[in-house]
Amino acid sequence: MSDRRPVWRGTLRLALVSCPVALLPARHERNNLHFHLINPKTGNRVRMQPVDAGTDRAVERGDLVRGYERDKGEYVLLGEEDFDAVRVETSRNLVVQKCVPAAAIGPLHYDSGYYLVPDGKDEAEVYAVLRQALAESGLVALSRLVLFRRERAVALRAEGPGILLQTLFEEGDLHAADDAFSDIPATKPDRALVKLARQIVEEKQGDYDPADAEDRYEARLRAVIAAKAEGQEPEPEPEEARDDNVIDLMTALRRSLKGGGKAAPARAPGKAADKTGGKTGGKTAARSASGKTAGSKPAADKTKAKPAGKAAKPAPKAAKRA
Repeated sequence: MSDRRPVWRGTLRLALVSCPVALLPARHERNNLHFHLINPKTGNRVRMQPVDAGTDRAVERGDLVRGYERDKGEYVLLGEEDFDAVRVETSRNLVVQKCVPAAAIGPLHYDSGYYLVPDGKDEAEVYAVLRQALAESGLVALSRLVLFRRERAVALRAEGPGILLQTLFEEGDLHAADDAFSDIPATKPDRALVKLARQIVEEKQGDYDPADAEDRYEARLRAVIAAKAEGQEPEPEPEEARDDNVIDLMTALRRSLKGGGKAAPARAPGKAADKTGGKTGGKTAARSASGKTAGSKPAADKTKAKPAGKAAKPAPKAAKRA
């Protein structure tokens, strides 16, 4: 087992099959930055002392109790004995109650993740049987677990060589998706546009890299802290390169669909149209003999043949004066 301290120990039970297991946290707080309030004049931490809102007098934390606000300014006081009375009895059995398809649980229902590991090398074989059964079925096992003095619904799924346990939010903890999506107009997207968008999505396909989820704000903040700790001014972050050459593919495709032909090449906003592609006609073909077009400068004559052999000798100066 890992050298990390388990947050729970018990037995995983699937019908008559049981296996001693331990629960290890999958997430750690090492990467989180924590700050304190400091008095800049003294460099000392500021002590936060509770104050009675009615009398403005300081009170001791040990003398405080918790209260539920029933009405504005009216509280129902609860002591430790009240919380003990409703506490769910701690069970050391993680009993699988039912198994459901993984797709039946929406991604927003998942909360914290833990690694469920065999509690002892002698239990590895039974553990492997249970993990393999979950893996081959493609199902997620549901159970309940008393964790940190609260009962939580949990889901177990096969993950690599082990089992991943994730706590679940109650339905009441989440806003209904219908409330969020109800104002979206019901439209039937154009299949040609969908095909184009799908092509773009598929071209973006790649392998997931843990760096894709990096908290860049925190990384930059750490660099600022490191620079200040060394008495240096933090270097400004370089501006990200802007891509102004944005091609409006949707507009180009819409034009193509209206014309019933092949999509014309899209051009970036602000870019001039290509004047050299294809044959010219109309006004562009009606150039004057002087090589001028309306509102343009005389064009250089590029049609003169190069002289054969050596260039002719310049005329005598006298001839030029004549």
